[in-house]
Amino acid sequence: MFRVTRRYEFAASHRLHSAVLSEEENRRLYGKCNNPHGHGHNYVVEVSVRGPREGATGRAVDIAVLDELVQREVVRPFDHRNLNREVAVFASVVPTLVPTSENLGLEICRRLKRNWKQVFPGEWPKLEKIRIGETARNIFEVRADEIE
Repeated sequence: MFRVTRRYEFAASHRLHSAVLSEEENRRLYGKCNNPHGHGHNYVVEVSVRGPREGATGRAVDIAVLDELVQREVVRPFDHRNLNREVAVFASVVPTLVPTSENLGLEICRRLKRNWKQVFPGEWPKLEKIRIGETARNIFEVRADEIE
């Protein structure tokens, strides 16, 4: 069994602010990330898959197919976007889902899982995990088999 990880990047802005908390609670909890004008990150997303080496090709995953899926479902929809305003899962009149990197990782994983069988119809490869680096010190990980 092999594990293959591909790295992708996109830039996006967000504001960490919960509609269910007071202004003071938001400022205390999110600090400078609660800036009303938002702030941006150059996100680094790692998509890890696993599967056996296929005999005819010698590969565990078709990288070109994986790249196209991630470009379509992740990079193009998020790149140079304000997550609070331009990404439907985070945008609404009264936003309830805060665009933290944890929630962003979950959304990326859900998007890939939702479309996985269309591009990889067989048993293998399987989506294993998503890692998202917000900064050099803040890295978040979600395992695909732990979310719906």
